[in-house]
Amino acid sequence: MKPTQPLPLSLYIHFPWCLKKCPYCDFNSHEFTGELPEQNYINALLTDLEQDINFFKESRPIKSIFMGGGTPSLFSPDAIHSLLANIKKLIPVNATAEITLEANPSTFENQKFSEFKSAGINRLSIGIQSFNDSLLKNLGRTHNSQMAMNAGAIAHSAGFNNFNLDLMFGLPEGSLKTSLYDIKTAISLQPSHISFYQLTLEPNTYFHKFPPTLPPDDDIFHTQTICQQHLSEYQFQQYEISAYAQLNKQCQHNLNYWTFGDYLGIGAGAHGKISQQAPDTLYRYWKLKNPQHYLNAAGSDKRMGNCTTIATPELPLEYLMNQLRLTQGFHLSDYQNKTGLPSSSLYPALQQCIDLELLTLNQNHVRCTPQGWNFIDRILEQFFVD
Repeated sequence: MKPTQPLPLSLYIHFPWCLKKCPYCDFNSHEFTGELPEQNYINALLTDLEQDINFFKESRPIKSIFMGGGTPSLFSPDAIHSLLANIKKLIPVNATAEITLEANPSTFENQKFSEFKSAGINRLSIGIQSFNDSLLKNLGRTHNSQMAMNAGAIAHSAGFNNFNLDLMFGLPEGSLKTSLYDIKTAISLQPSHISFYQLTLEPNTYFHKFPPTLPPDDDIFHTQTICQQHLSEYQFQQYEISAYAQLNKQCQHNLNYWTFGDYLGIGAGAHGKISQQAPDTLYRYWKLKNPQHYLNAAGSDKRMGNCTTIATPELPLEYLMNQLRLTQGFHLSDYQNKTGLPSSSLYPALQQCIDLELLTLNQNHVRCTPQGWNFIDRILEQFFVD
């Protein structure tokens, strides 16, 4: 069995520089000093994309673009405009494509973000994390609560009616009271999307090496539950583990990740996933992480950090670890179409999860049970291949 048609394609662009490395951040980000190598990096991104397009025998259009980091908004609007214009010369981009720029509240200026809008950006993702100055200081953020408030106002004045606010809970010295205040303040800024996720102490971060004192697990779970109820009351519907959107405002780029779509990844440390003839040929790859090494390797195969082929027995886990993040679950026909495997390849692990009351199967539609939703890692363990 083969997929009936090519999977949707997105483009991720990584900008590795930021003002300051946050103690909880495990992304490929590097504090910069001096001047950004702006033009050199834009040139490297474009040659990177030109080479990645060779993965395809036929042209495939881009349905979404996401510029993440680091802090992409450190780059000038002119640089972003040039990047987008040249991307469209290399590969078709749908006229309705969602084009997102991640931004730090410290970098918000009225004129600058109006120019980002003119450059072709139609969605922002703003890293607020909290509206509490004390909590922001604990997180090592470079902005304060007033800057966070201003960011929402500037986004609106610049013409963005589609933007996300990132918020975190389970913070050092955080509580239900501080999280509810953050949620209510965020809603008052009228975003279309809110990401509300728990602080985790990831390996290779300062917080992992020197763990802060976090609230008890029961308090964190209670905070999450109450805040989710408040978001729902204001028409922010949860559609993914940590994502809440108003009607028809889900992040299209992330949805493509979670529904097993393909994506190109350009930039230092960027990851990509490409299906050519699944289940036989499915690649995951990533680029060199060090920004200078990446720049030095521009235009050559040395820009690749690694490229691996996903073995057929691993495809069920690859599919589920993304798809089960969504509240809607998935239909068995979608699994067959996107992996090229028969639904029987999910068994016996699927039946084991049903027997454990972690998953339900109704009219060929698979969903997490309420218990399963809280124990997705346990579900995925059933599909792990030694």
